Amino acid sequence: MAHLAKHYGPVFLLATLIGHGQPLSAHDQGQTLWIEAERPSRSTMIRHPQWYDRVKTDQLSGGDWLSHFSDDRPGTAEYNLDIPEAGRYAFWLRANPVQTTLDYRIDDNEWQTVDFSQADQQVNVADDDKPDLRFVAWVRLDDLELDAGRHILAVRSRSALHHHGAIDAFVLTTEAFVPRGLDRPGASDLTVFGGAGTWPFRPERDTFRDDALLDLRSLNEEVAGQNGFVRRTEDGNGFVLGDGSPVRFWAVTSYVQRQGDLDTVKHHARFLAKRGVNMVRYHGHLEPKPKDTPEASLSDPDPKELDQAWKLVAGMKDAGIYTTLSPYWASNFKQVPARFGLEGWPEDQSPQGLLFFNPTLQQAYKAWLRKLLTTPNPYTGIPLAEDPALAIIQLQNEDSMLFWTMQSVKGRQLELLGKQFGSWLVAKYGSLDAALRAWKGDRMPEDDFDRGVVGIHIVWEWTQSRSGGRKARLDDQLQFFGETMYGFNQEIARYLREDLGCRQLINAGNWKTADPIRLEDVERWSYTANDIIAVNRYYSPVHLGPDRGWRINAGDRFANTSALLDPRSLPTNIKQVSGFPTMLTETRWVPPLSYQAEAPFLASVYSALTGIDGFVWFSTGESEWSIEDRADWNAASRKKWEIATPMVLGQFPAAALIYRLGYVTEGEPVVVEHRPLDDLWQREPPIIAEDPSYDPNRDLGDSARRVEPTGPGAVDPLAFLAGPVVVSYDSDPSRSEVADLDALIARDRQRVGSVTGQVVLNFGQGLCGLNAPKAQGVVGFLDRVETFSLRDVTISSKNPYGAVLAVSLDGEPLATSRSILVQIGTEALPTGWTTHETTFTTDGGRREVEGFEIVETGRMPWAITRADASIRVRNPALTSAVVLDSNGVPVRSLDVTTEDGALDVALPPDALYVVLQAD
Repeated sequence: MAHLAKHYGPVFLLATLIGHGQPLSAHDQGQTLWIEAERPSRSTMIRHPQWYDRVKTDQLSGGDWLSHFSDDRPGTAEYNLDIPEAGRYAFWLRANPVQTTLDYRIDDNEWQTVDFSQADQQVNVADDDKPDLRFVAWVRLDDLELDAGRHILAVRSRSALHHHGAIDAFVLTTEAFVPRGLDRPGASDLTVFGGAGTWPFRPERDTFRDDALLDLRSLNEEVAGQNGFVRRTEDGNGFVLGDGSPVRFWAVTSYVQRQGDLDTVKHHARFLAKRGVNMVRYHGHLEPKPKDTPEASLSDPDPKELDQAWKLVAGMKDAGIYTTLSPYWASNFKQVPARFGLEGWPEDQSPQGLLFFNPTLQQAYKAWLRKLLTTPNPYTGIPLAEDPALAIIQLQNEDSMLFWTMQSVKGRQLELLGKQFGSWLVAKYGSLDAALRAWKGDRMPEDDFDRGVVGIHIVWEWTQSRSGGRKARLDDQLQFFGETMYGFNQEIARYLREDLGCRQLINAGNWKTADPIRLEDVERWSYTANDIIAVNRYYSPVHLGPDRGWRINAGDRFANTSALLDPRSLPTNIKQVSGFPTMLTETRWVPPLSYQAEAPFLASVYSALTGIDGFVWFSTGESEWSIEDRADWNAASRKKWEIATPMVLGQFPAAALIYRLGYVTEGEPVVVEHRPLDDLWQREPPIIAEDPSYDPNRDLGDSARRVEPTGPGAVDPLAFLAGPVVVSYDSDPSRSEVADLDALIARDRQRVGSVTGQVVLNFGQGLCGLNAPKAQGVVGFLDRVETFSLRDVTISSKNPYGAVLAVSLDGEPLATSRSILVQIGTEALPTGWTTHETTFTTDGGRREVEGFEIVETGRMPWAITRADASIRVRNPALTSAVVLDSNGVPVRSLDVTTEDGALDVALPPDALYVVLQAD
């Protein structure tokens, strides 16, 4: 990133493709048949009125069911179906799921046995409420492709126990219907997800079969750290492995170490490596937990956390996955008894901010690190300090002296900080009286110069425009705070290097400030005491609800806005510090947002374009796992921070290939800013700043408040989408340079092109196109454009929203590759996810939002919108297309057309991956 970009190439290569939409045709009204089972056209069922049929008829559709109970033989029934219109019909059955064997068939086709393992909404219908055999539940069967006209549906009851069975109703529908008790399709204005236009995501546990065509494990080293420690490149801007090979980290924060033993961690490691992951982040809490260990002192780290950290590093390294260690988060430190020695600190208040200046906490923190890093890892025998599989040590997570939480520091701790401020002022001015003169006499009631204590202004003061002596005092306080954080970061690095013998790279922190214009550069400068700059940032549209910080509930309201329509909110919009690698150490597109398929696409493309060196998704392993069944996927519909879903983790492979293998060219910087340190202390506005992120757990209000740079030479924030934006501190501002952004940003057409000519974002229509030699595709509201014609690929889709990526698997350009991954994304929500449109206000009534209210959060399995897309690849070598399951294993071939040196194929509606191959 050393040279300012001067040549832009074919920037608007895709502009004509992402700017001329076609009007949408109206969909035909859905068709639904609701069939009462007690009204067959033919039946051999034998009923049992004395017991089996004694049920609560008000719990049954139509007030009855068709039952069979016989010692002698199975029972059958047939139903005449008059299908009004040819098409694909979702097929639902409400029947007794308990110890029942039911078969069904359409016309003369083979009998199919009903799988009741996914039955839902089970109800005891026994009139005496006894928990015997008399239940009903809904279950979805395989979709049916039916021609218009008469068809015969037959059912057969043949259970081992008296051949018993009972059927309440059948539903065949082309509507987006999911059963809700006895409610029928179209009975309300609710939108229910999981009907005929979707397919259920039911992944098998990955056994890592040799015949898998999609397995990215080979991208990793055989063992993480086999060639030595990860280090920085010569210019400091990136990472290299021990053998000098350049590397980017496609990573996840994982909690698998909490869920199982070492074998469980190793399985998950192999699972992640297969999907392109080469780093995990340990997000831990080393502080002692007095409720768990009442005898522990402040210097005693939590033994459970130590074990989990050791286990994670050991379990991941054999899959070639490195670990970032983040051992402390002040916000999680919930128990601070007086015996810990933090004078005057409330026992139930997290000690946010104290680690930077309190020597008692600092000494305890060092003791935690010593125990963690120098004790031989019981799972490997090697102390973490000596293990190159541990690549990065992050000193602390999400804490800063420049954030609002600093205002909770009061009493003896604030006085301690005031005394340190006094010593700093004496060093700068010679005396406190000299400092007071520099401040033109500006005083605070807390000033006690005789004791060397200087009052501390609250953070809010820095967010305001001040002048005269008050400004001079605030400037000094900001410099003192910034240097205090820098000094802490510098001392811990010395301790790790010299006292503990650690050779890992060090990152100070990852947090934000109370004001991104006035304070953010001070925060970033304080990180330059160490090796890596990191940021935590999420894309998080408005979500209102009592548990919005961690869970999604019925009754919550939310805005469902794609980041493609709000590109200034992309987490990758980072002002990077020249000479340092940059990492996003926590990020995701936060539910209940349904537009998730864009997340891996945009993350990989824009991180690669702008030179971000590590992208860490948050998080995996938080669900209630069943180790034997689908252990690696999120199986909880209300989790807010899990990324192990089909539209995030399921979209990793193509994104990881693009990002890790450099399939998108890193651009030359479009903005290079040089800032003297005095400008930072005086809170002078930068020429460009990141938009603030939003944290529902700590920020005030309901959304981030966007602010605009207003200083001389202010740069359009859309520049972050055009190429790298970098800053140098303690440097001459006359050296700042800005590319000709008018050639890249067309606000009138709502488009931004990359400096490399490979990426175009149309934020008016919500579309992003990628056009690189080895990776091409498009994401967003696809049916707004009839056809996307790229360099070697043409994509057509009728999906209202989705993503299609073609990526080389053999490292060759798509035009000559003999193996190409086509990855498909749409929308995925829990089955039965139900919402209705609503309007609500946020931020104390200041903003009105058109959004949705959640009626039901749904249940597993994930229901995925069926893809309706085709792709053409201009490559004469390609001859076949194979559909893969969620584990990358071939399941069937697709019909293809090969002519004029191209392969054409209709993409499967019910799969995430297709591999195009040459003979």
